[in-house]
Amino acid sequence: MKKMNLLKYILVCSGVAAFSGCADYLDNAPDDTLTMEMVFNDKTRTEDWLSGIYNKIPDPYTGLLKDYGYDSMGDDLDPSQRYYQWWGNSLNFIIGQWFTDSDWKGNLWNECPQRIRSAYLLIDNIHTIPGQGVLEDDIERMKNESRFLIAYYYWLMLEAYGSVPYFSKAVDPSNPDLMIGQMPFDDMVNLLDSSLVDLSQKLPASWLNESTQYYGRATSIMCLAVRARMLLFAASPLVNGNPWYQGFKNSDGRDRFSQTYDPNKWKRAADACKELIDAAHAAGHDLVREYNADGSIDPFMSCYNVNFLRGDLNPEALFVRPDCNFSEYEGLSTPRGASGNGGLGVYQTLVDAFSMQDGSLPITGYKGSYGSPIINPESGYTEKGFSTQKDIRKTKYNLYRECPGATVDSVGADGCTYNQVAAAGTYNMYVGREPRFYLTVMWNRQWYHQADRETLFLSGEIDGGPSHDAPQNGYLNRKRVSLEQNNRDGIHPYRPGILYRLGEAYLNYAEALNECDPGNPDILKYLNLIRERAGVPQYGNGTDSNGFQMIQLNGQDEVRNAIHHERRVELCCEAGLRYFDLRRWKEAEEVLNQPMFGMNFSGTELSDDPNNPNAFYKRTQYIQRVYKRQYYWYPIHQSEIDKDPTLVQAPFWDK
Repeated sequence: MKKMNLLKYILVCSGVAAFSGCADYLDNAPDDTLTMEMVFNDKTRTEDWLSGIYNKIPDPYTGLLKDYGYDSMGDDLDPSQRYYQWWGNSLNFIIGQWFTDSDWKGNLWNECPQRIRSAYLLIDNIHTIPGQGVLEDDIERMKNESRFLIAYYYWLMLEAYGSVPYFSKAVDPSNPDLMIGQMPFDDMVNLLDSSLVDLSQKLPASWLNESTQYYGRATSIMCLAVRARMLLFAASPLVNGNPWYQGFKNSDGRDRFSQTYDPNKWKRAADACKELIDAAHAAGHDLVREYNADGSIDPFMSCYNVNFLRGDLNPEALFVRPDCNFSEYEGLSTPRGASGNGGLGVYQTLVDAFSMQDGSLPITGYKGSYGSPIINPESGYTEKGFSTQKDIRKTKYNLYRECPGATVDSVGADGCTYNQVAAAGTYNMYVGREPRFYLTVMWNRQWYHQADRETLFLSGEIDGGPSHDAPQNGYLNRKRVSLEQNNRDGIHPYRPGILYRLGEAYLNYAEALNECDPGNPDILKYLNLIRERAGVPQYGNGTDSNGFQMIQLNGQDEVRNAIHHERRVELCCEAGLRYFDLRRWKEAEEVLNQPMFGMNFSGTELSDDPNNPNAFYKRTQYIQRVYKRQYYWYPIHQSEIDKDPTLVQAPFWDK
């Protein structure tokens, strides 16, 4: 094996056989020169090559949940540990069984560089083919798309590993002297920032005016979205003067991360977020809002349709992957007795996080563990008893359709549609909560219209344990699961996978602005736009646009806590954002390194008696999560470290 193969990370001989749409004819090519000629003298093959570069964009449904694991490593989506034999790599991470020689299905260290090299090869070899309609404008478009993907894939790697090698061109893997170490985190951020800004001035804001066939291709808005999230991460405590990383250097002696805190990074992030928002608005983007007959916002349908409007009809979507595996995701969220795999739940801490209907928090903290919540007595929340009446809301969201005796699609005197969101007899933990709660949590004895019955999660029941296809803590996930899907009949309505959306951009901007310019009125403006759409009281003084009494916040710390909480509930179960937040805030060790509680998986009685071992409705530990300090970064696989003396392992992994 030649020396350059020591950097398998970046150097794949031609890197092309793995790219979709290219493998068949490239496998049979006699040499690289002829391969390049075969590809770039043919319009279809050239377009296939470009498509192959795109195919490492993460699938934000099953991909980020199962392969990358980002959506299962936080504390919102909770896949059953009984999936271990199929999901070993990401589930190992959750319980602390992760080592420098552990395999990771996401495999960014190997696969992103393959696409990066392929992008450079396109840039170097693409040319006009007038006879096939490939003209100069087409060449420029495809080159700029490739440059965006280079920057994006480098960011995915940097976000995972903290410090990675960088190449500015398609390097020659036959060069025996090709050994290169890693670039410091901030240097890479600066380089990618410059590239994304430049590309945002060259790519269109949208391709839809030209052709829907380009939907999902790189745009100026995507450039600005990736840049804004990257700069927010770079300003955050994990990498902005974090004392943990004092003395950690790359092989060339340069510090891997900044050694001193720089408040200007928050200003830089805030400016980038505002630039994104302004550009998105100018291009016609806005929050998804659905309205009741009286002109008021329907928060249920608004928040629901964020994920279900087709991408070309969804004003909130900024960066989408048109093809994604949402059908498997929905199958994992479907009860076993309704032909699902019924083991994808949500954490009890997420259930706890949603506010009550009036905006008050039901749980203000925990005494020692998540099994001992501190209940806010002023909220009206209780973990005792069962409701005596239906919970009916003004919305077209008809969760209880076809349920005997339920209030469904009832028209009130105001002309608006009213629907039931919880039945009489529901455990009191689940009633009177804010709209987004009902779009996220499936609880025991909730109506499930696809099966014309209630969910049956008790141990021994059709949807319950001890099977692996059952909710290990008494909940299943509803977030991003269509009310129209039917796993038994293979019905899964199409939707694109959203990687970046405008709602996140608003919250990113509010967070960055609060750190660099506390008190700026834009902070509450953009935070309140999210809360207005969600149908919960806004922050400030007086009465808000929905008629709620506004909630007063005092000082930067309270505003910061409010923003963090809003991110928790608004962005839950999306694109791994919760896990990335816990990482960049340096909170993962505290939040994830604990025993986790839910309802009693072994319970056989509809009881809330804490002294009854068979009671289902009581907080019960079901797993011990482990999160060590080294887990903030993925390790470089030990085989790569062994091969290349210029690579330095991620912090604390060599201890």
